[in-house]
Amino acid sequence: MIVAGLGFRRGTTVADLRAALAGRGRLDALATVADKAPALAELAAELGLPLVAVPADLLAAQPVLTQGKASLRARGVGSVAEGAALAAAGPGARLLGRRIIWNNRITLALALGLGAGKDGT
Repeated sequence: MIVAGLGFRRGTTVADLRAALAGRGRLDALATVADKAPALAELAAELGLPLVAVPADLLAAQPVLTQGKASLRARGVGSVAEGAALAAAGPGARLLGRRIIWNNRITLALALGLGAGKDGT
């Protein structure tokens, strides 16, 4: 199971989010912090993917790789994208790398959940 975790600034459009996900390969779910989930719902429906709205306390408890100062101040976690991806992918999930920043508006991280096959897909 591969989950794309997303963090994004207010005013980010569905087109921006779609572009950030383009070429990322097969995804099994999208995830973000709960209060931003409504902005991602249209894209999740368009892609036919479940959307996981991660509660802020669960997000902050995730062992992320990135320690972004703005995210730490605003959310208590170093990366919303990494934290959301890990939380949604479930216990034992691992990040496939640090978050990426797309167009200075969106952060994206991929996590592999234990539900994945031997080849990681």
